[in-house]
Amino acid sequence: MPGRILVIDDEPQITRVLRAALLAQGFDVRTANDPEEGLQVFREWTPDLVITDLMMPGMSGVEVCRAIRAQARTPVLVLSVREHERSKVEALDAGADDYVTKPFGIQELLARVRAHLRRAPERTTAPIETGDFVVDATAHTITVQGKPIHLTPKEFELLLHLARNAGKVMTHRALLTTVWGSQSAHQPEYLRVFIGQLRKKLENETGRQYIQTEPWVGYRFIPEGWAGNEE
Repeated sequence: MPGRILVIDDEPQITRVLRAALLAQGFDVRTANDPEEGLQVFREWTPDLVITDLMMPGMSGVEVCRAIRAQARTPVLVLSVREHERSKVEALDAGADDYVTKPFGIQELLARVRAHLRRAPERTTAPIETGDFVVDATAHTITVQGKPIHLTPKEFELLLHLARNAGKVMTHRALLTTVWGSQSAHQPEYLRVFIGQLRKKLENETGRQYIQTEPWVGYRFIPEGWAGNEE
C-alpha cells in the first residue's frame, strides 16, 4: 500500500523505530524531531498521514493537530504516554483521528496506519437528508437545522454512518469496525470518547439530544423530526 507518512516526535529513538517499521512496509517516510520542522515538511511534502507525539517542547501535538486541520483533512495519529481521558479528548477535539498510548505494539500501530490509508474517498452520492440533518458525504459537510457544524474527519465518518442507519441500534462492534477497522472492534471506551465529542458539538448548537445510548449494546441516532420506522 503506497503512501507518504510523516512522523513527528522529539524522541529520536521513536522516530528511528517508526521509520524502519514503516519503510519495511513499503511506505515513503519522513521524520522530524521538532514540531515546527514537522509542519514545514507537512506543507512542502503533503503526506498522506501524520503520526505525532502529544507532549513535545515548544509546540504540543494538540497544536500540531490544529495547524494541520486548519489546512487539510490528512489523517493524524497521536502518540502519548498519557492515558488520561482528558488528554485524549483534547487531542481528538483538535482534529486527531486516532490515539495510541505508549508503549504500543508496532503491529497494532501499523494496522491503524493501514486502516486510515486504505479508506477510499466517498463516491459522489446525494446528500443524506434526515430530520434536522443534511449530511453530504462527497463535500464532507453537515448542517443541523440549517447551520453548518464543524467536525473532525473521524467525527464526520462516525456521524455519517449513524445517519445512514437512522433509528437503528448500532452496536459498539459495528461502529468501531466500520469507522476504525477490525483492530478496534473490542475498544468501546474509544468509541465513547468520540460519541461524547459528537454529542457536545450537536447539543451545544441545538440544545437537543440526537444520539441515544443503548446500555451494553451501542447507540441509536434519532434526528429530530425523523419519520422512519425503527427496526
